[in-house]
Amino acid sequence: MIAIQNERLFGLLRPAYDRASLASIAGLLAQAGTFEFPALPSGLFAASQITEANRYTGYGAVWVRDNVQIARVQLVTGRVDGAARTGRALLDHFQRQRTRMEAIVADPALADTPMNRPHVRFDGVRNADLSEVWPHAQNDALGYFLWLIGTLSQQDALELAQDDWACLETLLRYLDAIAYWRDEDSGHWEETRKVSASSIGAVVAGIREVAAAAALHGVSQGHLQPEVTARLEGGGRQALQAILPAECVQPGKARPWDAALLFLIHPLDVLTTEQAERVIADVHQHLAGDVGIRRYRGDSFWFPDYKQKLSEERRTSDSSETTDWRDAGLAPGLEAQWCLFDPLLSTIHGRRFHITGDPRDQQRQVEHLNRALGQLTGAASGFPELRCPELYHLEDGRWTPSDATPLLWTEALLLEAMEEMRQNVEREGRPPETRSPHP
Repeated sequence: MIAIQNERLFGLLRPAYDRASLASIAGLLAQAGTFEFPALPSGLFAASQITEANRYTGYGAVWVRDNVQIARVQLVTGRVDGAARTGRALLDHFQRQRTRMEAIVADPALADTPMNRPHVRFDGVRNADLSEVWPHAQNDALGYFLWLIGTLSQQDALELAQDDWACLETLLRYLDAIAYWRDEDSGHWEETRKVSASSIGAVVAGIREVAAAAALHGVSQGHLQPEVTARLEGGGRQALQAILPAECVQPGKARPWDAALLFLIHPLDVLTTEQAERVIADVHQHLAGDVGIRRYRGDSFWFPDYKQKLSEERRTSDSSETTDWRDAGLAPGLEAQWCLFDPLLSTIHGRRFHITGDPRDQQRQVEHLNRALGQLTGAASGFPELRCPELYHLEDGRWTPSDATPLLWTEALLLEAMEEMRQNVEREGRPPETRSPHP
């Protein structure tokens, strides 16, 4: 059974889609404005659409990670100019961060203080750093940035000047100086620092794509030399083999399952087929819930009755040193269920089905797309209809959207999942379940 939050979707979800049934859903979402991404003048995106009610969340700021994901989906859905504009704005931001990176290259001990590191969350209106103390030790965000710029450059969607290459080279020197393959960072979820496979994998993918872009354009200087990028990428891959399929294996910080590992399958493509299958199986078995998918077991962010028990200021407090202050509010099995992962899994299974023709992937593609559509806000949610929440949490015993609704990153992933389903349907003009297996 699929949990459907918006009654306008009743009767529209299908066990298999054809052009007409998929177009009906796409038309409804277009009419509702689900896939409208309001950009800042800089070409960047705030994490969420901000109102007076949710301004306290701080989601009006720009996150590097979110912007890479939105730009990536722009690219794959044909909005190349928008993706390039976001990539250019991120490059400009990291040009402003070069002083921080160069200082840490000269004295790596400075990286022990996260505010000394390149900032991965900033004011996208003024294009300026935020003074708020924040866990900027997030190597995954740096890897995503490298991955996007390398990808745009290889596709000739973004032309890089000499100073741009110098900025990328500085970032590679920085990652080398902190030994990213064993560096403790706060990762995707901006929490207690640990050595995380999802962060290492993002950097590996970033180095791979920047190295390919540099080779394509004949750039070879400093840490952009092939032998250096090969060493850096190899160090990360070696570290991954010692951690996967877990997220972290450090004593006292070990985490066997984390949905962030899904991003190493898509879009980053750094896992082997066997590793990817294990990660997907672990997410299905250990993290999937009735409404969404948990980030990890024991996640106390937006624990039950979060808004009743914590002040606005406390809800968004820094969790990079410890989560003990909120862990007491979590009952086992009642973690918040996020909306990022079902559309991502739908795309992953759709891409696999296109390659293998395995009907199990076709079934999972449809299942996760339907779950993602079912998460769209209803009329009584307190938010505009048909929007992607960040997550659902228990409030007075009911699964309720968190205040960061809509989350633009999630809406971008849903747009990609819809596009992947459309392509699979149109490749042979029949519902996926009736198609012949690919050779």
